[in-house]
Order: sequence, then C-alpha cells, then structure tokens
Amino acid sequence: MADSMPQVLARALHGESSAILQAWTSQQEHDLSLRNNLLKPGELQKQSQQLLDALSQALKDGPADDFSTSTTWEPVRDLLSRTSRSRAKQGFTPSETATVVMSMKRPLLASLQRQVGDDSSTLNEATWWTTDLLDRLALFTMETYQKEREEVIVRQQQELSELSTPVVQLWEGILALPLIGTLDSARTQVVMESLLQAIVDTGSAIAIIDITGVPLVDTLVAQHLLKTVAAARLMGADCIISGIRPQIAQTIVHLGVELTDVITKATLADAFAVALGRTGKAVVAKKQ
Repeated sequence: MADSMPQVLARALHGESSAILQAWTSQQEHDLSLRNNLLKPGELQKQSQQLLDALSQALKDGPADDFSTSTTWEPVRDLLSRTSRSRAKQGFTPSETATVVMSMKRPLLASLQRQVGDDSSTLNEATWWTTDLLDRLALFTMETYQKEREEVIVRQQQELSELSTPVVQLWEGILALPLIGTLDSARTQVVMESLLQAIVDTGSAIAIIDITGVPLVDTLVAQHLLKTVAAARLMGADCIISGIRPQIAQTIVHLGVELTDVITKATLADAFAVALGRTGKAVVAKKQ
C-alpha cells in the first residue's frame, strides 16, 4: 500500500529536520533582514523549532484535511496563533508575518524531492499537497494576525476615548467636561459614565459640558448631549453647555433640536460665570 501524502511529508521532515530547520531559519532571516531588531535573540530559532516539531507530530498523528478543527492540529494552531499575535504586537507587517510559514516552502519541497527521488507522480502529488497545506497554515496565520490587530485598534480607541473625556473640577461644586472630536454612541457612553462618576465623587451641583472642540453637531450629537444632561439631572446636577459657535447655533435651529431646558453659552468662561452665580460664589479682583 502506497504511503499517504502526510506520511511522505512526515518522513521527509523526520529524515532532514536539521537541514530543513537551518534552511528555513536562514530564509526567514533573509526575508526579515531589515526587521531582525524587533525579535529577541534566539526567538526566531526557538519559534521555528517548535513549529517544525509540532508540524511533524501532527502529520504522524492524523490527516491534515481537518486542520482547522482537529485536536491533532491544535498544537500547530496554538503555535501559529501565539507567533502571529507576537508579531502583530512587535510591529511586523502582515506580509512579514506570513513569511513565518511561506518561507518553509522551499526547504520542504527540496526535502520532498530528495525523499521521493525519481517517482515523478508521487513527487507531483506530494508537492501539490504540501503547497496546499502550507497555504492553509499561512492563511490561518494571517487571520490570527488580523484579529490581533483589530483587538489592538479597539483597545486603543477605548483608551483614546477615555483620555479625550477628562472631567475637571473648576471650583467647589462645579465640574467641566471639555469634549474634543466626534461624539458617537460608544463615546457618549464613556462621557456619561465619566461625568456621572465625577458628580458622585465630588458632590458637584453643576457640570459644564464644553463642545468647543466638537467639529460637527448634528441631530445624533444633539441627542447624545441631551441624554448626558438628563442623566446628570437624575444625579442631582444641572448642566450648562458651552462652546456654542454661530455655525453650531444655526445648525441646531435648522435641525429643530429643542434645547429650551438647557442653559447654553458661547464660551466656557461665560458658562463658568453662570455656574459661579448659581452656587452663590463670585470671582472679584484683589485690592492692591
């Protein structure tokens, strides 16, 4: 009975593992010659050895047709996932990350040719089978890399959103929330949570929401602002919206958004003066 293609490849890996590893790591080092500084000393050699061992074991233990789900291939998937996530965090590009797998083709196919010899039919079948396997491994690597990059982007967006919504205590009982950038549903939730928590922590009675840095106010943004004002009122604090530029005022009127129950001012300074008056305080010039 003729050997299956996984058996042929497993035999080639077993018989020339050292030569394949050396050729594979050399090819990776060449492909990443300008980026080797991103890797720790010995990291490339260690990753390659582990992946080669896991690949060899998987080929011995079962077929490769169920690579994406089989427990036999779980160690290979795990290693590729960890490598892809590591490369994504280290700053490698997608093509550089795919090199982990794609650079294995040449040494593997060369080993197959030496292993099979003059049997052209078996060599052709083994070559196609190995190429297909490596393509699937590379695709899995790229998908994992992409997921990691997306997770990093989401985390960065959340962190930026939190950093861009600072709540400042201007005076005893008076808070200011300067907004910069576009307001969407997700960011509005962060704004609302930050403001409400600051109201609880400081016991403030007035919060100034400054929208000077908000480039566009449409119906959706206005609704988000009104929700934030309503939530603050439920916590016992009144809100003043400042930074109402002429263009924004015209837009709000054109949209028909009702802000009759909300105090609005053109500048933060004007809003602060109103807040001081409502709390029974005033700023006066010091006598010389």
